[in-house]
Amino acid sequence: MSFSPISRLGFATGFAHGADQLALAALPLVVTLGLGGGPGLVGLLVAAQSAAWLLVSLPAGALIDRSDKRRWMVGAQTLAALCLALAALAASLQAVPVLAVTVLLGAGGTVAFVLSGFAAVPLLADPAALPRANARLELSRAIATLSAPLLAGTLAEAGQAALGFALAALCALLAAVLANGLPAMPQTGTARPPLGRAIREGAGFVWRQPYLRAIALCAIVWNLGFFVLMAVFVPYALTHLGLDAARTGLVLSAYGAGLLLGALAAPRLAGRLQTGLLLALGPGLSVFAGLALLAGPTPFGALPLAAFFLIGFGPMIWQIGQTSLRQIVTPPDLLGRVGATLQVAVFGVRPLGALLGGWIGAVWGLEMAILLVPVGFGLSLLAILASPLRRLGSLEEARLYSGAEQLAQS
Repeated sequence: MSFSPISRLGFATGFAHGADQLALAALPLVVTLGLGGGPGLVGLLVAAQSAAWLLVSLPAGALIDRSDKRRWMVGAQTLAALCLALAALAASLQAVPVLAVTVLLGAGGTVAFVLSGFAAVPLLADPAALPRANARLELSRAIATLSAPLLAGTLAEAGQAALGFALAALCALLAAVLANGLPAMPQTGTARPPLGRAIREGAGFVWRQPYLRAIALCAIVWNLGFFVLMAVFVPYALTHLGLDAARTGLVLSAYGAGLLLGALAAPRLAGRLQTGLLLALGPGLSVFAGLALLAGPTPFGALPLAAFFLIGFGPMIWQIGQTSLRQIVTPPDLLGRVGATLQVAVFGVRPLGALLGGWIGAVWGLEMAILLVPVGFGLSLLAILASPLRRLGSLEEARLYSGAEQLAQS
């Protein structure tokens, strides 16, 4: 069976994210059920896995810009498959240090694949088709995010939690095989500056480009608010919203439903709404969702359900819109570094949000911590409305503006 390049990349992306999410879901189950570890060991190993997004992104982004994107995707997922297979062996042998190293390196393979895929999309799709292409990739990611915890939980229930890593390794291997069928996508420019300078060029371009600067600020404060919410919602739901554990889980699952429907709706909305309005939709719906969480108990948890659905639906539309915009306004030889800069900014602020939410919840109460959620979402909306993005009519307009701006600076 033959696939178009974007379809092939979409399937590869789904398997790559499936591998990452399976490993993330399996890790605490393995530590708790197989190794007899407590929250401290779980936190340490999850932190080791998450550290890859901070440690690998910037150098990987710079190297991806100067080499073949297909080769990077294949190599990254081959590395991930090997490391996740070793993680399954380490979990079976209860070799905790080896497990920590293998999950870190396996996640590093995901990081490199994601950055390569972002840089590859504009080389595989016409500018007008970018929203639909990015929506296909995000839909694959959403399906993987929903499916992986269910698979990991089923294996753990059967007493085979470590097999979650083996299944993750198989997914990574399938991603590598699919990526290998993509056309070659070599470096588009000839410059090969030193690694440190190359990284600074990417960060500097994000800060100087007004659309990208607004996107970065929006993403940072939104993720701060979201991870405050993730840190305190479960105890808040059980003690202040009148929800039991099962209903709380149902509310959290509404986020995944929102992600899926947002990915399906985004291409249609991109064709009907101005780009600026599309980008304001995600943080705007998030503000309403954050305020709904302050309303207190409601029958059947209706408002929390709606809130988490909107937190998935709106930001997924924003994610697809801003990814397409970044690909339009960024020169091809900077795509890897620009993606890496934003990735580090977002993943760097996530633990800060979780720590802030936990601290405020412990010192001033859960209601005060939840109050920070619509504040963070509101600031993300302000980052869009206070920037040139609010007047942006289309991706083509952004491309022309960016081209004129780069010509003026040359």
